[in-house]
Amino acid sequence: MTCIVFQKKTKYTATRRLHLKSKLLKKATSMLAAEKEQNKRERDEALNERVPPLKLSGLSAQELQELCKELHRKIDVVDEARYDLEMKVAKNEIEIQSLTQKIWEMKGTKQRTKLKRVKKSHDAKLDALTESKLSSKSDFKANLKTVKKEDEKKEEVTDWRKNVEAMSGMEGRKKLFNAGQ
Repeated sequence: MTCIVFQKKTKYTATRRLHLKSKLLKKATSMLAAEKEQNKRERDEALNERVPPLKLSGLSAQELQELCKELHRKIDVVDEARYDLEMKVAKNEIEIQSLTQKIWEMKGTKQRTKLKRVKKSHDAKLDALTESKLSSKSDFKANLKTVKKEDEKKEEVTDWRKNVEAMSGMEGRKKLFNAGQ
């Protein structure tokens, strides 16, 4: 059972809001300083674990040269690994860019079909709704109302003077009255 609790919104005064903002900023700066200090400690601990302190006192020149050569070999191995990773990242970035370009091209070429407007009577719409609730199949085409366009009356193009003369007077009005019925 879930319980919904509505909290009442309270309005703070400008001084109260300013005070709260300053408290939040002080807390955030102290947390940021503590996080920086912790990161520095963790980095120092990791370096102490991975790299033992050098004991250069008491070593001869030959031993110092061997130590330098060993360090240079390790640096070369790390540089090669870094270079390989950089190449993989660059290759993946190029592939991502090409795929996003293809996606944009596909979105642009896809055209939606235009829907045709269909007129249905209110009874047909209600029947379609109730049928869809009762059965999963419904034949919408059977319920469509056919829409017929009225043929526009085409008038003969004749001499307008003859038409005006024929329609003048009571006989012309009688013709118009009979044509309307």
